[in-house]
Amino acid sequence: MSKTADLSRTADTALPDPSRWKALAFIALAQLMVVLDATIVNIALPSAQTDLGISDGNKQWVITAYALAFGGLLLFGGRIADLWGRKRTFVVGLIGFALASALGGAAQNEAMMFGSRALQGVFGALLAPAALSLLAVMFTDAKERAKAFGIYGAIAGGGGAVGLILGGFLTEYLNWRWTFFVNIPFAVVAAVGAYFVIREPSGTRNRAPLDIPGVVLSTLGLVALVYGFTRAESAGWSDALTVSMFIAAAVLLLAFVVTEARVKSPLLPLRVLTERNRGGVYLSLGLAIIAMFGLFLFLTYYLQVVKGYSPVKTGFAFLPMIAGMITGSTQIGTRLMTRVPPRLLMGPGFLVAAVGMLLLTQLDLNTSYAAVILPGMLLLGLGMGTAFMPAMSLATHGIEPRDAGVASAMVNTSQQVGGAIGTALLNTIAASATTAYVADHAARATDPKLLELQAMVSGFASAIWWAVGILVAAAAIAIALINTGRPGTGSGTPESASEAGAEEEFRIPVVAH
Repeated sequence: MSKTADLSRTADTALPDPSRWKALAFIALAQLMVVLDATIVNIALPSAQTDLGISDGNKQWVITAYALAFGGLLLFGGRIADLWGRKRTFVVGLIGFALASALGGAAQNEAMMFGSRALQGVFGALLAPAALSLLAVMFTDAKERAKAFGIYGAIAGGGGAVGLILGGFLTEYLNWRWTFFVNIPFAVVAAVGAYFVIREPSGTRNRAPLDIPGVVLSTLGLVALVYGFTRAESAGWSDALTVSMFIAAAVLLLAFVVTEARVKSPLLPLRVLTERNRGGVYLSLGLAIIAMFGLFLFLTYYLQVVKGYSPVKTGFAFLPMIAGMITGSTQIGTRLMTRVPPRLLMGPGFLVAAVGMLLLTQLDLNTSYAAVILPGMLLLGLGMGTAFMPAMSLATHGIEPRDAGVASAMVNTSQQVGGAIGTALLNTIAASATTAYVADHAARATDPKLLELQAMVSGFASAIWWAVGILVAAAAIAIALINTGRPGTGSGTPESASEAGAEEEFRIPVVAH
């Protein structure tokens, strides 16, 4: 072959997929649906519980059934995406999620509701890693990658707060069932768009045999871990079953790591975890989610129970956080990602979020929304958005295309497990502080209702102090472990050369239907 023809072929194969930005719109829509669903049901839960006759003891299963299936099957879902193809897995996940949502909206009893939530979790575990890994293999140019992951990061960070607003509207003005039915148009539009627009690069599948022992051990281990934290919230940390779940999770996950180090085609190749930059992202992101999910819960209760806000007004109260996240992700993170190393966005981003949390430790019965809560939310959103954007990109940056699905699943796993831990851990801290406050002030109290509210707010403030410390730890881990240079450069740390080589591997330009 002549040199001219060779150069021409190289130029042709380096052309990016012209439909990639349209594809991003449908991937982002699907991600928004999954993230919305994580919080939208919380607002609707009291109404659904009344209509379906769900007992107080069982109501947690509306949340837990989803969390267990989603968190437990994420690694399996990521590996399926690598094996089947990410586009196919993405579309199947969307269709299944829509059907499960229809079942939930039509639920006539608690069994139907719990089953539909578990099915949503199963298909969400297929959908979420497939969405992120599609971005990883479709956007390889550093600047384009920054923009794409900026949009994705803003949705991943702010979608939960949007769910509070949408959930409030649907529950207050329509019916709790619409918090499920609303997923159907999202899923149908995203699935149809994905089918016609997404062109997955060829040669990126991992057709190695499925690691069945790894699937079983990881699924059981993650389910035990998530259930342990979920049960700790309601039954306490010393409960026999809670302790048993944590011990089982430790044994199963340790056995999983040992298995993955020995099998020929592991479910989760340890190279995905042991590279210090990706490991730093998974750990720091998980810690940040612990802090953020706990805060969502506390602020929702504070605004509705203490301040007397309606569900809709509560949702709108979260808008500054959403605005901050979008600004931090699409304006600050995206613009600086190709200019500074990721750790100089993630570390300071988590610290700015910690300052926002610090303001919220000042909560009392008469706290001004404009003077304290508003600036706290803005800083929290700006910091999280700025940090999330490079975190989402770096979690799959430099990964071999055949591992993109399972690496993406690790991002979702750190978020899901972090959310379960955050809700249980910070709730327990808040409950203990509330009990201590009542014990200290009961003798002098003249109004039991006032004492109850004061104790509740004191508990929230104590837990938010812990959240501040967790965010500072996340910042320290990001700065200490993440040492890659800015994307698209050959300078910086020793890792930059290998990452540049890995990025070249990502330039797989031949597209297949």
